[in-house]
Amino acid sequence: MKLLALDTSSVACTVAVQVGDEVTEQHEERPREHTRLLMPMIHAVLDTAEVGLSDLDGIVLGNGPGSFIGMRIAASVAQGLAHGANLNIAPVSSMAAIAAEVLSNRSGSVAVAQDAHMSEVYLGIYGKDDGGLTENIPERLQACEAIAELANMDDCIAAGFGWQRFPVLLEANRAFLQDVSEVWYPHGRYLLELGMSAFERGEAVSAADVVPAYLRQKVAEKPKVPLR
Repeated sequence: MKLLALDTSSVACTVAVQVGDEVTEQHEERPREHTRLLMPMIHAVLDTAEVGLSDLDGIVLGNGPGSFIGMRIAASVAQGLAHGANLNIAPVSSMAAIAAEVLSNRSGSVAVAQDAHMSEVYLGIYGKDDGGLTENIPERLQACEAIAELANMDDCIAAGFGWQRFPVLLEANRAFLQDVSEVWYPHGRYLLELGMSAFERGEAVSAADVVPAYLRQKVAEKPKVPLR
């Protein structure tokens, strides 16, 4: 398949295109510059891969959870491109893409935490079997405190920027973690892996049916756990 993947749910603006077995990727970690960076990066990877939008079989959208504004930027661009080229979109988890990168060269499980502000993180725990990536614990909002499920897991590694953003979260769970990965944000090539599987499973949707995975509906509530 020929697929374009994009994600702006975090500090990272990441784009990749796959043509057969060849992947072309651009990745920039620049806060608040996604609107300026995204379209030039898309044009660049398509030009390098020598494909146009009309040549693609679909678009893979890193669908959060993450920054509300960032998620909307990527979703809006993906919807516009998909509508214009009559393509479907496979929304995939931005956090699962982080786990996929960590598990690309190791076994075990990955606890991915991303900054949700208000002393909370978006949390997901993933593993891998013969069928690919598995979601061992569904994605949720998590206070910066002990994560109960980790006490029952062996060989678990922390990944995602949330562990760096909130040291208190790492302190509360250090005893349950084997290591802390330096993979903080999703990369386009791992979005492509998840997207390919989603298309094969028939999970792609029309541009109009894309719904960002916000998780948090209330953005004005007071912090629940004070940070030290």
